[in-house]
Amino acid sequence: MAQQVQEKYEESHLYRIRHSAAHVMAQAVLEMFPEAKYTIGPPVENGFYYDFDLPRNLTPEDLEAIEKRMRQIVQGKHDFIKKVVSADEARQIFKDQPYKLELIDGLEQGGFDEYGNPLKEKPEISIYQHDTFIDLCRGPHVENTREIKPDAFKLMSVAGAYWRGDENNKQLQRIYGTAWENKKQLEEYLHQLEEAKKRDHRKLGRELEIFIFDEEVGPGLPLWLPNGGVMIEELEKLAKEMEEKAGYVRVRTPHLTKEDLFLRSGHLPYYAESMYPPMELEGVKYYVKPMNCPFHHKIFGSKQRSYRDLPLRLAEYGTCYRYEKSGELFGLMRVRSMQMNDSHIYVSEELFEQEFLGVVDLYRKYFDLFGIEKFVMRLSLHSKAGLGKKYVDNERLWLKTEEMVRRAMTNGGVPFVEAEDEAAFYGPKIDVQIWSAIGREFSLATNQVDFAVPARFDLKYINKDGQEEVPLCIHRAPLSTHERMIGFLIEHYAGAFPVWLSPEQVRVIPITDGQNEYAENIAKQLREQGIRASADLSSQRMNAKIRDAQMMKVPYMIVVGKNEMEAGQISLRVRDGSQQNNIPLAEFVARAKDKIARRAKEL
Repeated sequence: MAQQVQEKYEESHLYRIRHSAAHVMAQAVLEMFPEAKYTIGPPVENGFYYDFDLPRNLTPEDLEAIEKRMRQIVQGKHDFIKKVVSADEARQIFKDQPYKLELIDGLEQGGFDEYGNPLKEKPEISIYQHDTFIDLCRGPHVENTREIKPDAFKLMSVAGAYWRGDENNKQLQRIYGTAWENKKQLEEYLHQLEEAKKRDHRKLGRELEIFIFDEEVGPGLPLWLPNGGVMIEELEKLAKEMEEKAGYVRVRTPHLTKEDLFLRSGHLPYYAESMYPPMELEGVKYYVKPMNCPFHHKIFGSKQRSYRDLPLRLAEYGTCYRYEKSGELFGLMRVRSMQMNDSHIYVSEELFEQEFLGVVDLYRKYFDLFGIEKFVMRLSLHSKAGLGKKYVDNERLWLKTEEMVRRAMTNGGVPFVEAEDEAAFYGPKIDVQIWSAIGREFSLATNQVDFAVPARFDLKYINKDGQEEVPLCIHRAPLSTHERMIGFLIEHYAGAFPVWLSPEQVRVIPITDGQNEYAENIAKQLREQGIRASADLSSQRMNAKIRDAQMMKVPYMIVVGKNEMEAGQISLRVRDGSQQNNIPLAEFVARAKDKIARRAKEL
């Protein structure tokens, strides 16, 4: 969560409920396993977890028993009592708990809090007790366990987790739970999870024949099937149309380059861990590109530029490669090969605000097109402590460009939140979070300001006074990558895409073999009109053909029998369940072409 959102959450009653539920869960686990060693149990976005070192692996039956005992505990109406103690007192209380002792050492030294996070100043050491359970904790908690409703929480799963996230440490068992203020909220959340399972883009992507992964190809390297290829082409077509209207020009750049380019851009010192290792040929090292920007800088610098040439908007759907860790790969959302809706806008300082807001406006147009109603734009800032390490060492330009972005967003009336220590290494950025139709959050793309790298490439333009100036560069990718965008859209639409985006827009279904030729002729006419259509001439019965088309979520099914063939007409079944019988083909073609041309949301 963004910093402001996180801070607001930590102040909420729901946060206290979840934190307290984690303690109740820990009590129940320790009653079941008295020899257990317990570590930390924080609230998280939709619930809580607690990590345990246990004598055996937990089973689903164990979770049921723990949950049952939790309900008994909360109904006991136990107060949560805080007490500030010395380090020595804390060590005595937790003398049999090695993980707690390690945390106490960190607290005493002023280095880490009870969750292992670094602290700016030495904290007090406090414990919380309810019933028989005592935990090392800074809070906050509810006043009494009665505030945790017995029908408003549920234990969800068990997973492995290394102590403090370090794979060199012992692996613990992490129990995840969720807790809400009332039963209705819990039921709504569980329903959302069920919907998310049905909409999982990994499952639907294979069922709808959009993409696959193959071990011989490699993890994180998707293979796009014909249906996925269609969707990619439609998204590229959309981007090209929108960008041409906005004055972008398209370029193409190679997939790899000499090491010198990324040394000059600064990506190698800052980004090396996310890059594939180099290939060496004839004594020269080459890297596959993790981003397009250095290539675009070279294109800008290929000739002398004037202020009259600005803003120069270079756009490319370039394929990039990033070495994401194996444990972080997730379907299309985290991959190693990605086709990015990339652009770099070279702009003078006086034109910065209108260009930056122009990019934000482009985001909003896409959100409206795809029916994305909830989104958050986050201004990601640098941290002073990271200068020279994580960020370019120029505090003055950081503060200046952050204020430029802040002012542009404010003047444009665009709501945003701020988050420290989340910027790109070369400048501040707007990170875009969106929510799907069922409320699942996705990180979509960024709108970044680069005040540092253009100077590294000696990029200049001649200003109105005839003097050389270094342009600012705006990096933007409103449609993210094909991979992440299509993954989002699969889940957002549950695979039932609007007709313009559907890989197969029409399936023609003959009732008997006697109408096969008529069906194939209709499909051919539709294709000639630019409508993606096929005829199902298989030996299956009509109902099975209709069922197959519905399973593939085809928007329109044209059913033709003897009567339709003799009348030169069609019967139409729409994915939403509506039907029209005996209509002229031309009438349907006009309807479908209109929906496609407008990229209509409705069928």
